[in-house]
Amino acid sequence: MNEDDSTPVTGSGVVAIAAAAGLADVERYYSGKIAMHGATPVGVDWNGPDSQELRFVQLLKLCDAATPCSINDLGCGYGQLYSYLLREQFDCDYLGTDISGPMIEAAKELHAGSGRARFVQGILPERVADFSLASGIFNVRQQTPDETWRAWIWRMLELLDASSSRGFAFNCLTKYSDRERMRVNLYYADPLQLFDHCKSKFSRNVALLHDYGLFEFTILVRKML
Repeated sequence: MNEDDSTPVTGSGVVAIAAAAGLADVERYYSGKIAMHGATPVGVDWNGPDSQELRFVQLLKLCDAATPCSINDLGCGYGQLYSYLLREQFDCDYLGTDISGPMIEAAKELHAGSGRARFVQGILPERVADFSLASGIFNVRQQTPDETWRAWIWRMLELLDASSSRGFAFNCLTKYSDRERMRVNLYYADPLQLFDHCKSKFSRNVALLHDYGLFEFTILVRKML
């Protein structure tokens, strides 16, 4: 898919839903993280590089490295997924979006001169790509109530679907996490509920990955096989 052939993705009411979900607080949280820790895994609230890359491995099971494609990366942070794609020799046209301005500035600085990557501040991608990926965007809810945050996830899944012609993938913290390790500002999703939602609403071809050693899961939605 060529970028010139893509059409913008719009989300009716998404700004209002984002406000209700408290995304301004989330933006401040992540901007504070990168200000404190820089362009590192800790700067995007991950424990370290190993778990960060393990998440990339799960999400990219949606794609074939040898087949040219376009990828939207929602919540791209400082663009480490793009670095991973380059290292693993994926043939892709990449667009990263993030609500945090400092994250986008760091991504642009790190990947200056890369002709196949763009980084834009915002909630939604500017185009429809072959695949859309979202790592960690559903985790930090701050003070937002469960019901409101769940509604935000539901709406974002619709937008992930709308921004993808061939499929999309995302991860969430799992409700099966050890209770003593759970944090009150994080959202722990029900993997079975999300699997059923994606299977019923978006595609017959849905995979739930909950076997890679982290307190989370990844869902892959393929629109075609």
